[in-house]
Parts: sequence; C-alpha cells; structure tokens
Amino acid sequence: MNLGILTLRISLPGCASLKEKRQRMRGMHQRYGRNPAVAVCESADRDRLETSEWTFVVVKPTAPEVESLCNEIEDKVQRTVDGRVMETTREML
Repeated sequence: MNLGILTLRISLPGCASLKEKRQRMRGMHQRYGRNPAVAVCESADRDRLETSEWTFVVVKPTAPEVESLCNEIEDKVQRTVDGRVMETTREML
C-alpha cells in the first residue's frame, strides 16, 4: 500500500466569523471522507477567521493512484471552496 499526505492552506478573504468560516468550508468531510481511501481533517487554523488548513491522507495500492487522487482532491477543492488555495504540501510515504 502507498500513502500520500496532502495539506492545503486556504485563504478565506473577508471572513467575519467562525460561523461564516464553517459555512464556507462546509462539506469537506462529507465530500472527501465518503471515499474509503481518504481520511480528512481540519489540521490547523481552527480559530483563525481568514485561513483554514486541511489535511487529506490517501491510501491506494500504487503511487500513481495516490498521486491521481491527490490531484483530484486538490482540483475539486479549488473549484468548490469559497476561498483560495494558498499553499499545497504533498508527502508520499
């Protein structure tokens, strides 16, 4: 099995409250956590209004499959989240 860790730091300009932040980031667990090959969590900046950091752990039989799923997650986050991905970190184990 191959394991990949994808961490995305997302900027949420103009976010005025934690409630608004939760609304803008809502569905991250539902969208990505349904896949049995993916674990997802908000890994940092939980109390900061204008940023959010999310980490995805991807497990697949081959490294290309892990890389492909990480690419898919990153692309989908960029399209669906009301914010901007500012930093992406990937680690393959």
